[in-house]
Formats: sequence, structure tokens, C-alpha cells
Amino acid sequence: MNTDQRFINENQQNVTKETMGKVEVTEYFNSTGFDRWKRIYSDTSDINKVQKNIRVGHKKMVDQVLTWLQEKRDLSNHNICDAGCGVGSLTLPLVQLGVASITASDISESMTKEVERRAEAANINVGQIIFRTSDLENIEGTFEDVICLDVFMHYEQYQAERMVRLLASKALKTLIVSFSPYTPFLGILKAIGQFFPGSSKTTRAYLLKEEGIIKAAKDCGFQVKRSNLNKAPFYFSKLIEFERT
Repeated sequence: MNTDQRFINENQQNVTKETMGKVEVTEYFNSTGFDRWKRIYSDTSDINKVQKNIRVGHKKMVDQVLTWLQEKRDLSNHNICDAGCGVGSLTLPLVQLGVASITASDISESMTKEVERRAEAANINVGQIIFRTSDLENIEGTFEDVICLDVFMHYEQYQAERMVRLLASKALKTLIVSFSPYTPFLGILKAIGQFFPGSSKTTRAYLLKEEGIIKAAKDCGFQVKRSNLNKAPFYFSKLIEFERT
């Protein structure tokens, strides 16, 4: 087999792998994953210790994003995309802060419907929210700010870097992303965790190298404005705000 044919075969294998992975994630977040994460990101006490710590860590990260966005910005003029919106942990507070328009996009239709349900239950104006069922690759339009939280865990390094480039092409001013950062310590913990998969760990969770994420954004004309490492037991997430240069 020559080099060109080997490259074609490897590319076809990657495409097939990515397609199967996307199907797996979509099915998970429309069924078992939806039930699990809806419960975690709610007020119910029907969660275990690990899930409670995930809830705490995620809320800390969302609060950090809200703080950053409110600094020296008039959100009433902003059009924001919450890419991978989940059950609306970020979308709904942004609407309450007076964002002009926010696109709540998620690969799971169950998730976007839950955002709408929660908005209506809280008497939040859903007229400011554009609901989209879409993976990251197919988000349409451009926005002042694009935010993608706790989604990259489902992508390998090269895929996550590609997603950064795609999202950067949609962001006119700011790109905010979070991911599980690779460190030797976390790498060891993840390896140990593979021996105890548990019934709820249906999808893979990848640790990503920060330098690759930053380089992908820089290649698209963005620079790091600030970053923060959010930590809670069983929850580690690196949050980075990029701004267009």
C-alpha cells in the first residue's frame, strides 16, 4: 500500500469513528445522559456525592463566565451563542441579565426542549432565545460572543482543536471555552477510572492539552484574555476567554 492510499484509508477510518462517536453522544444525551444531567443541573437532592461535586464545579464555572461577560459590557446589545447549552445553566441567567439575543444550541433535542421548559417555568422571556438542535460543526450565523462549556470532553485533541477553529469563525469579538485539562496527575486518575466505568459513564471523557487549544484560537486571530481553573472534587475544568485581535 502506497503512502497516498494509507492516508486515504486512515482519513476514512477517522471519519467513520467520528460519525459513530457523534451518533453515540446524540443518543446518550437524548436518553440516559439527558436524565442524568438534567438531575445534576437542578435543585434535586437525588444525586450522589460525585454528581453533587460536578454540580458545584459547573456552577462555579458558569458564575465565572457571567462575571466576565458583565465586566465593561452592555449585554443588551449582544448576540450570544451558547454552544452545547445543555439544560440552560448559562442561557437562562444570560437572558435574565438582559442579553439582546441568545442562541441556545445543543446536539440533543431533549436538552433544548428542557431549556425552553425551564425558561417558561421561571417566567423567563423565551422570545429572546433562539433554540437550535445542532452539533458544533453545523451552528449557523455569527455572534458577538460564542461560549462553549463542558463540551470538549467528548472530543479528542485534534477534534477539539478543530472545534475551536470552527467556533472562532462564528465569534466576532469573544470566544469562551472550557475543557478538562491534561496534567500527569489527572491522566493517572483517568486511567484508574477506566477500571471502574460504572453504569452512568456511557460516553468517553477526554483530557486535552491547553497549548493545543490556545494555538488553535491564535491561528484564527484570537488571543488569551484571561483564564481560570475551576476545581471541585471529581471536577476539573479550565476556562479560557479569547478575544479577537
